[in-house]
Amino acid sequence: MFDLIVKGGTLPDGRVADIGISGDRIAAVEPRLEGEARETVDATGDLVSPPFVDPHFHMDATLSYGIPRVNGSGTLLEGIALWGELKGVMTHEAVRDRALAYCDWAVSMGLLAIRSHVDTCDDRLLGVEALLEVRDIVRPYLDLQLVAFPQDGLFRDPAAWDNTVRALDLGVDVVGGIPHFERTMADGARSVTALCELAAERGLPVDMHCDETDDPMSRHIETLAYETQRLGLQGRVAGSHLTSMHSMDNYYVSKLIPLIAEAGVAAIPNPLINIMLQGRHDSFPKRRGLTRVKEMQAAGIAVGWGQDCVRDPWYPLGTADMLDVAFMGLHVAQMSHPEEMRRCFDMVTETNAAIIGLEGYGLAPGCTASLVVLDAGDPVEALRLRATRLAVVSKGKLVARTPRADAALDLPGRPGGMRRRHRAGS
Repeated sequence: MFDLIVKGGTLPDGRVADIGISGDRIAAVEPRLEGEARETVDATGDLVSPPFVDPHFHMDATLSYGIPRVNGSGTLLEGIALWGELKGVMTHEAVRDRALAYCDWAVSMGLLAIRSHVDTCDDRLLGVEALLEVRDIVRPYLDLQLVAFPQDGLFRDPAAWDNTVRALDLGVDVVGGIPHFERTMADGARSVTALCELAAERGLPVDMHCDETDDPMSRHIETLAYETQRLGLQGRVAGSHLTSMHSMDNYYVSKLIPLIAEAGVAAIPNPLINIMLQGRHDSFPKRRGLTRVKEMQAAGIAVGWGQDCVRDPWYPLGTADMLDVAFMGLHVAQMSHPEEMRRCFDMVTETNAAIIGLEGYGLAPGCTASLVVLDAGDPVEALRLRATRLAVVSKGKLVARTPRADAALDLPGRPGGMRRRHRAGS
């Protein structure tokens, strides 16, 4: 007897299988399961995928758009200044409630694991304490990792080091940083070294905002790769954004990418936000700021797509939909070959899960019983449609359902209904 069977779904690799779930684990994945179940989800003809994973988000700021004002210039720097204003008026309860609301959105979209940066440049550590509370509340259905993030600069803010250490002592999971926002390039490099040493001492991962700028001379990713190797942090470090690489000369990049690959540093571009914020000082031609995704992947670097922001001082839109993120990334990175489009789906599922070290992830016996049933036939169609999440299962429990989004038509001589799914030749 299974607790739940998801019947007849098409897995991302093309296999058609039933998935039997007992407790919070996948017990069987077979072409046809004969056992009974307390509950059944019919996924015949639909894509069944592991859940979506977001490796880069700012949950302490989410859903705060317009408080205390709107970002008029749309720039990264005004967003940072506006966040400073918001920190002065926000409350523990407001941060907690907005974050919980966002987690509800995430679950409805099949997004069941999030790594969120939380600002430590606040002597109250209000956001840290609020998100630690949220992490405990959502633990039964959503995996939330927190990154200690000195938003105003580790050395630029005189209290940032002590507050970052305090945040880690409270139980924050990952060491973060923002070297390009320090006062000098030298201070930026120093901050990378100090934070990586802190992570090494505590046995923690590192996830650093790195070179989120149009300045081609912002090269802190080089220091991050060096410190990763020096301190033996391979496989535990991610460089987020890396937008300066968009503007670097090709000769330097031909040296840089092998260094990143050799160090085992992962990359997390955030296409929705990168193309919205970067190039704001350009006229034309206007840079769009997305890092060199395909070149890094060709070198064997793990590259995942991140959401970054939803309705906050930096970005007015967003729905917690990682297919939106991958869809935009596909366009801006010009990943239009079928294999590349399929890779974009993997980037918001398997690759992101590996980058954040998510345990028990996948659709195999013994894995955590978390999955999403999508109104699509395969991963590329899921991207094209930003497919409806028909059912979401988290840790063995059916936590969300959404009806199919079929349209009713009234056209002479045409069918009475329409579904946008499509196969070649049909």
